[in-house]
Amino acid sequence: MNASTARTAMDNSPGSTADSYSYGVSGTQLIFDGTKTAQDVKAASENIQASRQNYKYTSTQVRLNLRSAYVNLMKAQDLIKVSEEIVNIRKQNYELITLRYQSGLEHKGALLTAEADLAQAYLQLSQARRDVTLAQRQLTKEMGRKDFIPMKVNADFKVADAAREKPDFERIVKSNPYLLQLISQKNAAEFNLKSAYAEFSPTLSGSAGASKAGSHWNPRGDNWNLGLTLSVPIFEGGLRVAQVSKAEAYLNQLKENERSAKDSLLVSLEETWAYLQDTVDAVDVKYKSLLATEERSRISEAEYATGFTTYDNWTIIQDNLVSAKTAYLNAQAEALLAEASWIYAKGEVLEYAQK
Repeated sequence: MNASTARTAMDNSPGSTADSYSYGVSGTQLIFDGTKTAQDVKAASENIQASRQNYKYTSTQVRLNLRSAYVNLMKAQDLIKVSEEIVNIRKQNYELITLRYQSGLEHKGALLTAEADLAQAYLQLSQARRDVTLAQRQLTKEMGRKDFIPMKVNADFKVADAAREKPDFERIVKSNPYLLQLISQKNAAEFNLKSAYAEFSPTLSGSAGASKAGSHWNPRGDNWNLGLTLSVPIFEGGLRVAQVSKAEAYLNQLKENERSAKDSLLVSLEETWAYLQDTVDAVDVKYKSLLATEERSRISEAEYATGFTTYDNWTIIQDNLVSAKTAYLNAQAEALLAEASWIYAKGEVLEYAQK
């Protein structure tokens, strides 16, 4: 829509002026452009879909970071309990060796070793307490909280998604948001290429307008117009050819990106699934090893107290007990982290945790 007013000096009458007024509306409608607009709309739709998949892919990364921070805090909390148990073991060993040393049944080297083991146990306990604070801060960061508040999480080391039966990786990878994002980008590039080819087609558009004009306001004179405009690209210095070549190269790049991403995702699925199975089996093995070591420790402690075993044999068993407790906790945490990696490899979003 437009409106205008003007005042013009009269050539044949110095000092005289003439006023003119006009207003009207006009519009232009594209009729044909070789499907360029249609292809651009389809490309935009695919770009929107790619953005949605990118949002889901970001969600999978956030879930992995949250779960990892949560598991690390669980592990840090339980490590304090394990460290306290180890302190008690080392303290009892030190007291027993002290009594035997004072009665002349043990040498000073054994006493000093027990004292060093106890000091090491206290050091590990202090480190475990500091690790809890660090894990709390990491979880606070992943949760997006502004202020740090010490927190405690429920310790449940049970793996929910063990996937003991080998799944169909080809089926799983088809729903991965990262791959779907690349597919949408590739589809958009295909439509952009078709749009670039459509640039060679003539463009036909129609126009229409109506207006009123006169020397006084409100003008009474009616004017109208109708028209067709045909634009034919004849010579532009090879611009359209270069645009097509660029679109083709970009499409080929995205096709290769899609193929490479799919292969990488399949490898990642196979790798993380195998690793998850290994860690789940390792938890059972470490638990059985812990039970066996605890039983051996009880027997060897009685034998050492009565003199039926040497200090060297007894202290090796006690060291194994300490290592077994820590190894079992590490195996549990590692299995949960492997589960988180497996879920990430599948492309599961934050909502997966609510299932």
